[in-house]
Amino acid sequence: MHRLTALFITLAIALGQTPAPQALQQQAPDTVIRINVNLVQVDAVVLDSKDRPVTDLKKEDFVVLQDGKPQAITNFSFINTKEGVVRTSGKVPKPPPPVKGTVAPPPPPPMPGRPKQIRRTVALVVDDLGLSFESIARVRQALKKYVDQEMQPSDLVAVIRTGAGMGSLQQFTSDKRMLYAAIDHVKYNALGRVGVSSFAPLQAVDASGIDTSSADNEREQIFSAGTMGAIQYVVEGLKELPGRKSVVLFSENLKLMYNGEQSQRVQDSIRRLGDAANRASVVIYSIDPRGLVYTGLTAADNTNGRTAQQISEVGMQRSQDMFDSQEGMVTLARETGGLFMQNTNDISGALTKVMADGDGYYLIGYHPEASTFDLKTGQPKFHNLQVRVKPPGLHVRYRSGFFGIKDSETAPVPRTRNAQIAHALRSPFGTGALHLRLTSLFSHSAKSGPFLNSLLYFDPKELQFTDEPDDWHKAVIDVMCVTFGDSGQAVDTTDKTWTIRVKGDTYRNILKQGLVYSVHVAIKKPGAYQMRVVLRDATSELVGSASQFIDVPDIGKGKLALSGIVLRSEVKQAAAPAGPDHPEGEQAAEADSQGTPAVRIFKPGTAITYGYQILNAQADSAKLPELEVQTRLFRDGAEVYKGKPAPLSFTGQDDPKRLIGGGRMQLGGKITPGDYVLQVIVTDKLAKEKFRVATQSMDFEIVLPPVEVAK
Repeated sequence: MHRLTALFITLAIALGQTPAPQALQQQAPDTVIRINVNLVQVDAVVLDSKDRPVTDLKKEDFVVLQDGKPQAITNFSFINTKEGVVRTSGKVPKPPPPVKGTVAPPPPPPMPGRPKQIRRTVALVVDDLGLSFESIARVRQALKKYVDQEMQPSDLVAVIRTGAGMGSLQQFTSDKRMLYAAIDHVKYNALGRVGVSSFAPLQAVDASGIDTSSADNEREQIFSAGTMGAIQYVVEGLKELPGRKSVVLFSENLKLMYNGEQSQRVQDSIRRLGDAANRASVVIYSIDPRGLVYTGLTAADNTNGRTAQQISEVGMQRSQDMFDSQEGMVTLARETGGLFMQNTNDISGALTKVMADGDGYYLIGYHPEASTFDLKTGQPKFHNLQVRVKPPGLHVRYRSGFFGIKDSETAPVPRTRNAQIAHALRSPFGTGALHLRLTSLFSHSAKSGPFLNSLLYFDPKELQFTDEPDDWHKAVIDVMCVTFGDSGQAVDTTDKTWTIRVKGDTYRNILKQGLVYSVHVAIKKPGAYQMRVVLRDATSELVGSASQFIDVPDIGKGKLALSGIVLRSEVKQAAAPAGPDHPEGEQAAEADSQGTPAVRIFKPGTAITYGYQILNAQADSAKLPELEVQTRLFRDGAEVYKGKPAPLSFTGQDDPKRLIGGGRMQLGGKITPGDYVLQVIVTDKLAKEKFRVATQSMDFEIVLPPVEVAK
């Protein structure tokens, strides 16, 4: 059995030595577009003749019409979604290159997102049902570049494939690791409605004159409707999310016409999607990644059996097909106030442009007439909106209208047990009336392989206990734990109902200490995973949720890796009172219920210990590893401490493939309260250079002790 060998590192962090976080200091503006009986708000983007944003207009410069009737503007503001976010030339600054002969430090660990910090919520929707093999590679490259260089700390982003399930890696997140994992799974869908290239090669016409390349229009329409349904699912999920909400659709085939006639199925799907986007205040941007397309004959075309006239018309027909394939994308962008990008080989530049389009907009409100929400006919009426600007040379984009449905009617509250749990599982934040803390730790066993241990801490005081005779107390809780794999599908699900029945001092003790629910999940293969947990009080129907991303390395490849970090307050030893049960001089441990690995809430001046498992370390001829450890501490994404690399000692540990490391942090008495992340970086000096470094991180919170008020 390995024992923990502590590396004693003191982090004396005093007030004034830690810089204030620069990225997110101001509260986000209220960007919610409201539609109710008292106020209708519309968001509008104004551009000049060179498509540059205009940001200095006044209320008097606008005219708003509902169903053709002018409205008196009562609310007016310009929303700058970049306000409070540090940016250089529109891009996140890159760290300086490492000194020659040294290894670049790992990137800072991600910080958990909070609703008030979010300024843009973006769904990057890859229509793999409507993209060719050639386009997929360009889209994947553009997505990676956006996450690397354009994504801001205040962005909430999801990468979603229309042909895949709505799983873990498609959840909205500010964690770039999740997005990288999702992008890696953007691949060509052979079951989609587009082939290897945008235009299917001509096939020979047989003796009967039948063109064997004729498309299966029915199948294509079904897949187009499937794309609409997937996007609508995303739009519905955006309703309750914060910030400027955008869907960026990458597709090259979204037709409205088939064989010269409009498809009622696709038309209905697009109308439902446009309606849902307007109700959810979502702007849809569409990008055709084909760029500048050559529509003439290629070496892959077989012209056998065709006349010269038919061959000469191929280019014109393909140009018409390309125009038809873009109609759905044009319609969605126009109806929701977005942009349609085409004829550019710079897909990354197109994505940058549509993202910049949402950096600022005017939020214009007016008091609607009572008849706007009159449901006498039993069906909500669609109201057309028009927004005009008076200064010449400017043009404005806005959503085409809205249905006369009040906010309270468009967001029904889930009523059943399963609906409440499903709603909480979809949230990108830890949410609900019950406040949960989830800690999922990866580790590896020589016998059973990789596994996850998850600890869910919750406060019993938030539960509704039923008092019973003889000082008994009972609460009933529902707990659902879902582990999603990197394919977006659930690999492990636990759904249980527990009855908590406790008595007397035990009841009062758990109210003080809290409760921890643990889950052990065996992992069959390496990859990106996410654990999502929902807790529901069956009596009060209050719900809470939490989620955590875990990257499980491939231990079988022999690369250096670290397990999850166990972080807790150092157990203090206090002298026990003399007596028959406590001989004089015996020491008794004092445990801090908040400073456990499941909670990780510490007070200034606390000593914190941490431990982790080091896997696949190399060893010299004497079977001795040569490892070095460095620690970094971050608050709100900014580095506040960087320790010096120090050698690790493993006395008594004889298996270099499984070592136990750890350390100790002494928090300063004046350390600034807030959210922190500890990052541990281990370097194996005996390994190959590109496999030499492994890193792991763990978040925790520092709070001030409560102030006692004199009675």
